[in-house]
Amino acid sequence: MKKPPEMLKRARELRKNMTDEERKLWYDFLRGHPARFRRQQVVGPYILDFFCPAARLAVELDGGGHYEPEQMKYDRLRDAFLKENGIRVLRFPNSEVRNRFSAVCEVIDRELPPSVSLTADSSPTRGEPWS
Repeated sequence: MKKPPEMLKRARELRKNMTDEERKLWYDFLRGHPARFRRQQVVGPYILDFFCPAARLAVELDGGGHYEPEQMKYDRLRDAFLKENGIRVLRFPNSEVRNRFSAVCEVIDRELPPSVSLTADSSPTRGEPWS
C-alpha cells in the first residue's frame, strides 16, 4: 500500500514546523537515541509525531486542542487503529515536556523493550504496508 502523496507532503510540512515541545523532545532526546526514532511518520491514514519502527512505539505530544471532545474522539479512533496494527502509543501533554522533560524521557526509555536491537531498523521496505 503506497502512502498518498498528500500525506507525505503534510508530514514534510509538519517536520519543518514542529512545535516547541516536539523540537525539544526531538533535538534533546529522540534524534540521537540509539533506538532510532522517526518524526512525523505516516502510518496508515495517520501521521505520528515520533515513531520507533523497531519497537513499534509511537510517542505523541498533545497540545490543548487534544482535550476538546471531537479531538479526544479522533485520538481514541487513531489509537485503536494503531493498536490493531501492533503499535503502542505513549501520549504526553506538552506541559509535561516543558515542565518534566527528564521524566518524559525516562518513561520513553522504560517503554522500549529490551529485545529491540538499538541499531536495527525493522521498518517495512519502501512501498510495503505497515499492517
